[in-house]
Amino acid sequence: MRSFFPRLLCLCLASFGASQVSAAMIAVERSVGTAQISRIASLPSADLVVLDAGFEAGLREGMVCSVRRGGESLGELLLVDLRPRSATALILDLAFGRSLQSGDSVAVKTVSSRN
Repeated sequence: MRSFFPRLLCLCLASFGASQVSAAMIAVERSVGTAQISRIASLPSADLVVLDAGFEAGLREGMVCSVRRGGESLGELLLVDLRPRSATALILDLAFGRSLQSGDSVAVKTVSSRN
């Protein structure tokens, strides 16, 4: 509980435009890991993609993930249901002529701003 207050202070200072906030004071407790597709459930209205990682791995509902096989980008998923160790996603985008399969690698898409 006592580590909460230094982080809160840093976030408050950052939101009010303080330019000298120490990055060492804001520690990342858990990073978002990667997952793999464990299976695909075909339903009449949509295909649901089931992942082998969930809330405990840092995944959250609404996150957009990219799917890769080897070095090739296959598409994007939207996480719609989370369990502690599994997640369900909808396919947002799929590369032309490609399909998803068990074992494909899934990673959360992140946006970084570099100064």
